[in-house]
Amino acid sequence: MLIDNTWPTKKLRDLADIRISNVDKKVQANQKTVKLCNYMDVYSNNYITDRIRFMEGSASKAEIERFGIDCGDVIITKDSETPDDIGIPTVIMEDIDNLVCGYHLALIKPNKDQIDSVYLAKQLSTTYAARYFALHASGSTRYGLPISAIESIKIPIPTKLEQKKIAEILSTVDRAIDQTEALIAKQQRIKTGLMQDLLTRGIDVNGNLRSEQTHKFKDSPLGRIPIDWNVSPAHSLCISVIDCKNRTPPESKEGHPVIRTPNVRAGKFIFEDLVYTDQRSYEVWTARGKPQAGDVVITREAPFGEACIIPEEAGEPCLGQRMMMYRPDPKKIRNDFLLYAIYSEEVQKRLLELAGGSTVGHIRVGDMRNLAIQYPLSLKEQERIAHILNGITNVLGQHTKELTKLRRLKTALMQDLLTGKKSVTPLLNDSEAMSY
Repeated sequence: MLIDNTWPTKKLRDLADIRISNVDKKVQANQKTVKLCNYMDVYSNNYITDRIRFMEGSASKAEIERFGIDCGDVIITKDSETPDDIGIPTVIMEDIDNLVCGYHLALIKPNKDQIDSVYLAKQLSTTYAARYFALHASGSTRYGLPISAIESIKIPIPTKLEQKKIAEILSTVDRAIDQTEALIAKQQRIKTGLMQDLLTRGIDVNGNLRSEQTHKFKDSPLGRIPIDWNVSPAHSLCISVIDCKNRTPPESKEGHPVIRTPNVRAGKFIFEDLVYTDQRSYEVWTARGKPQAGDVVITREAPFGEACIIPEEAGEPCLGQRMMMYRPDPKKIRNDFLLYAIYSEEVQKRLLELAGGSTVGHIRVGDMRNLAIQYPLSLKEQERIAHILNGITNVLGQHTKELTKLRRLKTALMQDLLTGKKSVTPLLNDSEAMSY
């Protein structure tokens, strides 16, 4: 990240008072009770407000005076197990009573006549700052920034009015990102609840969730299910079940896609990490059957139990190591219902048992062939359930795409605005200029 030479730069020591906190998490009976702003509070939040639930700690009078936090302060992570996590900034957006900066952090109190706090925090989150901090971090198993390195980082200084406008633009994008992330989290909670209800109780012909008070249920290997549901091994619901050979086919720059574990996450097919193999290898690796659009693929290891439906855009793929493929029998089970059933709480618990109780374990091919799946015997009911879950999945997908766009926009804006590549001067109206 290059800095525009038209902007002067100053070392951080000339723009702010920098203090390395030594306030630990121990509560001392002879000290005053305080709220501690700890490492993860800083690491996980671009902005600090009183909505955060701070840890209770204690500090001496001298520590409170030196490390007490005020609105407009900036805090960065000073120590970490990896140099990538050093220098992560946050900015304090409001006065919070009795809040003190905790250990492993550097408290930066900007000179507000020279630099805007949000603008400073954004400059400290650029790739330029990240490289600088990584270069100056010391340590082997744990890395730390000396105060001299923090003091010496150079910050570009446009006019105060430009700083405020840059901060305003980037803060607006941050709020949009936060709102979208919150919406996605809410929709995901709704989806999780719906899956638990729909995949254990189902929907009757009147469109109502069944309950044991109004409908008949029975015991099954996966718990209580409606009387007209069944539990069967996966292979009995499929036209074919195919596993990969012992290793992934050799890669080539183009050819047939190879579906590996990185390509299957949270019910989606991930194209970004797709690799390819040549025609000859493709024919060898698909001798027992060719995966095609509509098939359900599932991982056996690293991690296990991730699944998705092969999309049309995947072309003619083959399976990589630790992958299996189910081709559902359309007379017995829908591919989208099978996908949701794999992600049900009951089937995921069964997969964990098959992996020996370890989330990093692996599952044998035979166990995957015999994986117990719960399903309605009625394809119409499967369709009703899948329709509801497909609807909320599509909504989540739209929100996720919007989040991706916002994150890309933020990256581009930071690159342009924080380097002076694009000027914000045209965005400043006359009233702003006069007030400045």
